[in-house]
Order: sequence, then structure tokens, then C-alpha cells
Amino acid sequence: MRRPIILVSFMIACLLGLPVKPAHAQVTTGPGSHTPTPQENADDDAAKKKKDEEWNLNSNLALPGKQNSGPCPYVKVLYDAGRYIEFKDSKVAAASVAYTGEFEGLTSACEYTGVQPIHVMIQLLFGLGRGPEAIGQSKTYRYWVAVTDRNQGVLAKQYFDVKADFPPGKDRIMVTDHIDGLVIPRADSNVSGSNFEVLIGFDVTPEMADFNRDGKRFHANAATPVHTAASPAGSPGTQ
Repeated sequence: MRRPIILVSFMIACLLGLPVKPAHAQVTTGPGSHTPTPQENADDDAAKKKKDEEWNLNSNLALPGKQNSGPCPYVKVLYDAGRYIEFKDSKVAAASVAYTGEFEGLTSACEYTGVQPIHVMIQLLFGLGRGPEAIGQSKTYRYWVAVTDRNQGVLAKQYFDVKADFPPGKDRIMVTDHIDGLVIPRADSNVSGSNFEVLIGFDVTPEMADFNRDGKRFHANAATPVHTAASPAGSPGTQ
């Protein structure tokens, strides 16, 4: 589903005189963050390669290249909110999993010239699953998109809903969603896209964030994957 344009509303005067800086993420996950071992990294890489080959995940994640007067904002999924794991009665066990969600792919592009605002396009691929404790054949997941300025924090944040309709006998599907554009105003031509970051994540509880931060994982047992577009019922939510 294609989403409407998001206008980032903030004081343009705050951006006067900001230098052009290289783009790199600066996100802290806290003292309890988990550092994967070399074996865990190797296992994740092997699993991702196999999944890419079987599901051809990147085939629908191409965005047209743009010629800009500067670099694009850095777009990334926030680690603490990168997965959605819902447990029945808060019991952290595979048998208690109700629904799961992960960001499986992300592509972005932007365009701007002169003093024009920065127009960012994003395409997302979700892997959504049903666990043993799931009730019903559908689930609406909420996620957010935030624009940040490295010197002043979050400038704007908006929530979206993406709906998963699981066919009978299927407990894992792939869903694509599109953000048609985030419009980020610029004070003048000296303010480039590298002054901004776009962060994305599921709307998770503090317990879910801790689970992600600790590097724990549970997936619903995957049946034959189904790749579908986001349901038209998905719509922007309220903050």
C-alpha cells in the first residue's frame, strides 16, 4: 500500500547554519545490549542468504535512483524496535508466541536540488507470522517512522498500520508497504540530507524492546511463504 506524503513540521530557523556532515547512525541500545558472536553472525548470514534465494526478497524493493545536490538522509530500522514478538500471558516461550513481525527489507531514495525540500521515498518488506497462541487469521501491526536531526532530536514521528491476512494453513506471509514521501524542509542550500536520519520501528512494549535488545529470537514455524501487498485496510494511525 502506498502511503501519503508526510510533511516534517518544525522551525526552519533551527536549521540555519547547520554544516553538511557525513551520514552515519548514532543510536545507543543501552548497557544490556547483546553483541552477537561470530557463530551467531555466520548463522544469521546463512539464514538470510537462504531466505533471499527462496523468497527473492529484494525483487520488489527497487526504487529509482535520483540525482541530488547532496547526500540522502540515512534510513534505518531501530534495533530495539526491529522485531515484534507477542507472547500470550507474557510467557517468554516458543509455545506461547501469538504473533511475530520483522522488517525483512528496506530500500530508500531521495531527491532535492537548490533550496528545495528533501523528498524521501521508502519501501518496506515485512515478514509477519502466526504462532501457536494466535487467535484468528488476521493481525494489524503498528509501526512508526521518525525524522531526526542529530543536533536536536526527533523532529516528527508518525504511526502506520499494516494488516496481515493469513491464508488457511499459512502461518507466515510477506507484506510490502510504501511511504510515498517524507518532505523535510531545508533552511538553505547548505543544509543537506546528511543532517537528518529517518528511523523506523514497530510500536513495541518495553518488554518487547528488552527482548529485542537482549538478542533473543522466536519465530512462528514457517509454512510456504506468501508474498502479498499490504491490505487497503492499513492506514496511518494517530500518535
